Amino acid sequence: MSVEVEETQEKSGVKDTVRVVIHALILALLVRVFLFQPFNIPSGSMIPTLLVGDYLFVAKYSYGYSRYSFPFGPNLFSGRILGREPDRGDVVVFKLPRDNETDYIKRVIGFPGDEIQMIHGVLQINGQAVKKERTDDFVMRDASGRERHMARYLETLPNGVTYPVLDIVNEGIGDNTEVYKVPEDHFFMMGDNRDNSTDSRFLSEVGFVPFENLVGHAKLIFFSIDEDASFWQVWKWPTDVRWSRLLQVVH
Repeated sequence: MSVEVEETQEKSGVKDTVRVVIHALILALLVRVFLFQPFNIPSGSMIPTLLVGDYLFVAKYSYGYSRYSFPFGPNLFSGRILGREPDRGDVVVFKLPRDNETDYIKRVIGFPGDEIQMIHGVLQINGQAVKKERTDDFVMRDASGRERHMARYLETLPNGVTYPVLDIVNEGIGDNTEVYKVPEDHFFMMGDNRDNSTDSRFLSEVGFVPFENLVGHAKLIFFSIDEDASFWQVWKWPTDVRWSRLLQVVH
């Protein structure tokens, strides 16, 4: 009799464990689909704000939901549900308009109706130069440990949002542009690493980004590791994790 009771209890315990695991997976899936999605930074286009090897939580609810808010971008509806425009200066993940599949992350610079231009490396919004102040150099180390110094500036947008940008090359390819008139329901995106960012300045590569293509608002760096290491190489964590960047809010 006692053996039967033990077997019954054991089966009940297994069922309870399976049930808990299933519920946890469903909860994690719902969070991933509707609330927060993890992203990692594969390129240096947003240096110094974001570094290669940063892992972020992106809030998917910030701007409402479109088909691109969900895995595989199912064509269930057009436009956005519960849509809200981003603020100027937000760091945003979006689907590249050229293929509607590749994830890009840039900063929102221009709104529908805005006129955007770069003149000698200075951002112009609706004919007004954006405030750009020289600060200290941004210093990076290459694989051999040598330091590389890059000119760092602070830009202040018309709404008061301030963020750092790099200007590595004087009169670089994106430092002097035509005037871009942002179409209705589109946004103009730029990377903070101005001489190493493929963004809306290059119309054939990125161009204007439809509101529908926004995936979410970058909120928090939850992990960061040197670009020469990988997340799964736990034995490298003590030396290669950028501990000071963990839990940093993205501005």
